[in-house]
Amino acid sequence: MNERTSSPHNFIFHKDHDALLVRDVNKSAAFYSRIFGLEEIYSGGLGVKYRWFRFQDKVQIHLIESEEHFEPHKGVHLALNVNDLDAFMEHLKVHHVHFENWPGEAGTTNTRPDGIKQIYLQDPDGYWIEVNNNTL
Repeated sequence: MNERTSSPHNFIFHKDHDALLVRDVNKSAAFYSRIFGLEEIYSGGLGVKYRWFRFQDKVQIHLIESEEHFEPHKGVHLALNVNDLDAFMEHLKVHHVHFENWPGEAGTTNTRPDGIKQIYLQDPDGYWIEVNNNTL
């Protein structure tokens, strides 16, 4: 059996969490709570520099305050789907959150080759977040 192409296991994976290094954990926590409506959950007793949130599908995002330098890039991003992309874009406008399409045109979507509409926005630390209308 070729180890690279075959496996005796039938592993099933589900997303657990993403961890982001942030400069100000409280500022980032306020953003993810206000813009995405995420539920804050217990951070395992890790202390005040850690804030954990949970999406409706139970996937978590862990915010970790750090002075470590990082360089966000649009090609490396979180990707979320939402049930009403147009309403979410209006929500962003109400909260004065800039969003753009992949080419960088402000306030509009673009359509991926698979027919899915998408926008991009950045969190307080510059991490890019894609929000699309995919129905997985």
